[in-house]
Amino acid sequence: MAAKLTQGFWAKMARLILRNRVLILLLIAAITVFLALQWDKMRFSNSQANLLPDDHPVNVEYQAFLKKFGEEGNTIVLAVKDSNFYSPDNFNRWNKLSKQLAAFPEVELVLSTDNLQELVRDSTTNEFKLVPLLTSKPTTRDQVNTGVDHLFDDLPFYDNLIYNKKDRVIRTVVYLDEDIVNTSVRKDFILEDFSNLISDFQADTGLQVHVSGMPYIRTLNSQNIIDEIGKFILAALGVTSLIFFFFFRSFRATLISMFIVIIGVMWAFGILGLLQYEITVLTALIPPLIIVIGIPNCIFLINKYQQEVKKHGNQALSLQRVISKVGNATLMTNMTTACGFATFIITDSKLLKEFGIVASINIIGIFILSLLIIPIVYSFMALPKTKHLKHLNKRWIDTFVNRMEHIVRNKRITVYITAISLLVVSIIGMYQINISGSPIEDMPKNAQFFKDIRFFEKEFDGIMPVEIVVDTEHPKGVLKLSNLKKMDAFGQIIDDVPELSKPISVVNLVKYSKQAFYNGIPKYYQLPTSQEFNFIMDVARKSKGNGDLMKNFVDSTGQTARITTYMKDVKTDRMEQIQERLQENIDKIFPADRYNVYMTGSAFIFLKGTKYLVKNLIMSLALAIGLIALFMVYLFRSFRMVVISLIPNLLPLVITAGVMGFAGVPIKPSTILVFSIAFGISVDDTIHFLAKYRQELIANKWRIQKSVYAALRETGVSMFYTSIVLFFGFSVFTISSFGGTVALGALVSATLLCAMLSNLILLPSLLLSLERSIANKEVLKEPQIDILPQEESGAELGE
Repeated sequence: MAAKLTQGFWAKMARLILRNRVLILLLIAAITVFLALQWDKMRFSNSQANLLPDDHPVNVEYQAFLKKFGEEGNTIVLAVKDSNFYSPDNFNRWNKLSKQLAAFPEVELVLSTDNLQELVRDSTTNEFKLVPLLTSKPTTRDQVNTGVDHLFDDLPFYDNLIYNKKDRVIRTVVYLDEDIVNTSVRKDFILEDFSNLISDFQADTGLQVHVSGMPYIRTLNSQNIIDEIGKFILAALGVTSLIFFFFFRSFRATLISMFIVIIGVMWAFGILGLLQYEITVLTALIPPLIIVIGIPNCIFLINKYQQEVKKHGNQALSLQRVISKVGNATLMTNMTTACGFATFIITDSKLLKEFGIVASINIIGIFILSLLIIPIVYSFMALPKTKHLKHLNKRWIDTFVNRMEHIVRNKRITVYITAISLLVVSIIGMYQINISGSPIEDMPKNAQFFKDIRFFEKEFDGIMPVEIVVDTEHPKGVLKLSNLKKMDAFGQIIDDVPELSKPISVVNLVKYSKQAFYNGIPKYYQLPTSQEFNFIMDVARKSKGNGDLMKNFVDSTGQTARITTYMKDVKTDRMEQIQERLQENIDKIFPADRYNVYMTGSAFIFLKGTKYLVKNLIMSLALAIGLIALFMVYLFRSFRMVVISLIPNLLPLVITAGVMGFAGVPIKPSTILVFSIAFGISVDDTIHFLAKYRQELIANKWRIQKSVYAALRETGVSMFYTSIVLFFGFSVFTISSFGGTVALGALVSATLLCAMLSNLILLPSLLLSLERSIANKEVLKEPQIDILPQEESGAELGE
């Protein structure tokens, strides 16, 4: 009954579409114009992706830190490693660059040799004061060396902050205005003004400037994403159009399909603007995804039209059957694909939720566009010529399908042994998969800014900030000597970790004050004794501007201090070991009943976010499997058929996970998407095959073998066509400079190819082996929805 109602619905839908062709085209044009007008609302992401929900305890601590101390990731660092740097001309040009940077309103402060201050004690007033390191421009190399040697030998406060004594590297630290760090103003400043100044300096001196810091890295990384969107779209259009033309040998069919997916891309950008979602590394993938997923729809619909024309030559009847017979099949397959993406909506990650919403909406959108535009456009055109129908009889396709049938007919035991062997090996590989929590792992390795990250890791021990917040739970408790000693002891622990830089905190400033108290003698750069502490604090209280020095390290109440260090890019397990070691010492040095101490910073936030994401995405994958299993139950009303349909689609996922383990590809935000996406797409082939198999069972009076081989011959071609398009379509992501995007494209492509073979070989083998269990009408009742109408053949879908 339900099947008949469904057939009646699609027959009415066909009449409605073909009787209102002009109106529908005008409506599509109006929607397209409306969505195109939303493009100006598209925003590119200016902030670092936060994978944790807002109410997660780690995120709450991080936001509390930002509120108390301001933005942590607002520094850009510049350095030169070259002996020619110390010539008077180049050294003075470096100082001029610092002045030029400081003149911009986007810059809050520049710390450089040009304006470096030395803390001294004025013996006449008994006050601390800051005096310039350089009182005049050096004119000779000796003068430069004298000033630099004084910095290296006598001012340990600036060690690893401004200089690396071992390699004689000096750097400039640029502090951006916190209000612009997460806005487009930062991007414009870095890509235009800042980059131009660096280029001018390099041109004037011939020296290479290494630039890094989170604002700079994020800006150039985001720009790479923007640059790649166009590259992906063109590549996806090029690859899919070539494959489409190869299959159909028709410019007309190819251009119609390209027209549809281009409108789909326009809709995708429009929906991003309409919902005011930011374009991130994930949402940037949606336009090319729409192209890749939209082309198989066009293949099914155009193939059906050409097959009908070849059969009876009646254009009106052919167009009507395109909608009434293939419409429901493509709807069901697009629904399962959309489900694979829609499961991301249940995650608490804003990044994934937005990706899931936009992707699933656009997948249904491209289905609607295909179903409406193809019949309407063809209705205005002449019938296809004979040469355009020749592809329906390609012998090499028949050879491929015959080979699949031969394997199923004669080598089922080999198929099972191979499947079980792959399963066992893949499970072993799965246990070797690691989780990656590095925020820079996916960045383009050949980009100069990535090479500069490695430079600063080597010379200054890292660029990813790690913050330790120490709340003494008493106003002005930070400046108690006992608390300073505890922070100094913890600082020694940090210094002993090779992947962390020397810590910077109020302790450094107090040590510097003691050195200044003893007339700048370097050996006194240490915490004062109790008696010295009282004298030094008395001098500090009299001094002007002392509060400005303190505000970077201590909050306004004097109750909470920050200890800042920087971490190298390390593997996740090592990062966790470092975190555990630090936490053990925090618990030991700062008793929980007297102090509130916690670790935060973007490095740990990303690590926690990745692990949280993995847990959520495993749930979303399970939900996708569950939803599609329910969908199968609804279609076939048979538990055995659900099991049979899931096995060929789960095996490729396990194989992919095993390959990831053996190949050393870690689980990270980009690669974890592979499984839900691939499962949602690959199950489409299963639906087509089982739907045709059910029809053949009824037509052949429940003879299993005959039905299986007929279904295989008649749906194998369309499965091959669409799988090849999807394989090469997803392969375009491998041209990306982002490691994660490359892995996503390669893994999804490989998974879909494996799923095609699994559905063509393993699925029919299972049906034949379990024929006694399923060959009864109670198990395979009439489905609730008739996916492929009774008289339709798989040949019409793609043969």
